[in-house]
Amino acid sequence: MITFTTVFVILFFIFILQTVWLFISELAGKDLDFVLIIKFLLFSMPRIIPLVLPLSVLLASIMTFGNLAENYEFAAMKSSGISLQRAMKSLTIFILLLSALAFIFANNVIPYAEYKFINFRKNIAQRKPAMAIAEGQFSEIGNYSIKVDKKSGENGNILSGITIHKKSDQGIGVNTVIRAQKGELVSSEDSNILKLVLFDGYYYEDIIPKKYEERKNIPFAKASFKKDIINMDLSILNKVADDGNISNTNTMLNVNELTYTLDSLHKNYNKDLTSFAENIYQRTGVTNITLTPTVKSGKIPENLLSLYNAAEKVNILQIANSNVSSTGFSIESSKDEMNFKRKNINNHWLALYDKFVITYGCILMFFIGAPLGAIIRKGGLGLPIVFAVLIFITFHFINTFGKRLAQEDGISPFMGAWMSSFILTPLAILLTYRATNDIGLINMDIILQPFQKLFQKLFPSQT
Repeated sequence: MITFTTVFVILFFIFILQTVWLFISELAGKDLDFVLIIKFLLFSMPRIIPLVLPLSVLLASIMTFGNLAENYEFAAMKSSGISLQRAMKSLTIFILLLSALAFIFANNVIPYAEYKFINFRKNIAQRKPAMAIAEGQFSEIGNYSIKVDKKSGENGNILSGITIHKKSDQGIGVNTVIRAQKGELVSSEDSNILKLVLFDGYYYEDIIPKKYEERKNIPFAKASFKKDIINMDLSILNKVADDGNISNTNTMLNVNELTYTLDSLHKNYNKDLTSFAENIYQRTGVTNITLTPTVKSGKIPENLLSLYNAAEKVNILQIANSNVSSTGFSIESSKDEMNFKRKNINNHWLALYDKFVITYGCILMFFIGAPLGAIIRKGGLGLPIVFAVLIFITFHFINTFGKRLAQEDGISPFMGAWMSSFILTPLAILLTYRATNDIGLINMDIILQPFQKLFQKLFPSQT
């Protein structure tokens, strides 16, 4: 228990540092106070558990059983009639309880934390609008590039020495420069609009004449103001990426909500397919063709067009050509939308299966780590870490590969989510069997026997 807790804390701290590194751009240079940073980390912590927990179980089990085997305690237990299965019994019960807790955590805590985490990232600018603008440097917000000499006030929303460059409508070059002595930032958590109120300033705007020869004079307009208001869209700031998912909502739902959502998504998807097929059929204009072929011999020939006269043939071919072009265009225009909906369904299935994969993953890692530790007979943090990292990287790589393949509809979401478990389960069974029967990790006799036979045939006098 102590070994598992120690390993879990160390790995959890390492993965938290990785999270900070991934989102450093959203934290650094934005004048966020300590409370906001702590909330950011707290909301991001639960999503790390599915990675840390199986790895902690694997490493702790290798270390524990490796120490027992290295100190010949397993030999003493076996000599007294205690088998490996009996020695693993109490820890197996603990792992089963831990797996049940992991499922409850994945089904309840992670969806809530994911909801708070994503919304916190989206609303971080509204919580402290002054973080959108840094002192002494230009900060990009949409079409505006803003620089302030100093920020003051309780929330840093009082500005002085303001310089604003406004880009052209085409987003190329700067058409307008605004200078103001003072300013104030005003925003609301319920709105994506950041209001910048300017006082005592000037406008400088380039004017581009229609005549090319007049452009050499570089004309511009200048105007002064006592008060001016600029509205900036904060939705561009801190835009949250989908992290490889079609929709983040699937990570915010528990099992019951995912089941209900999947039922609705499947019904809507099938309804859209039916509606699309009916729409294509109506566009073909087959029901509008009223031409009646004349069958002379009572037998319909292979070439149906031969039954029509020249004018009717032209009409039929024109309708067919129009139908093919229209149908092809409709399919191409609807293909992306249907693929998007299919991927969304696959992601919801993956989110559902993930809650069970983490449960089985803890059990799987234990039945890989415990017999492996008994076989290699090494404790501590040396060789066990090497084996644990190699096994977990393999597990994580296969899991990621399977999910990506399932998202693209290459395989079923069930196979994508469970692929890593299916591949590593035989390894767990093999290691448990070899550890129970005191067989080493690799039987060198089986590997060397073919070479020994070959050597005996080639050099019979040497044997």
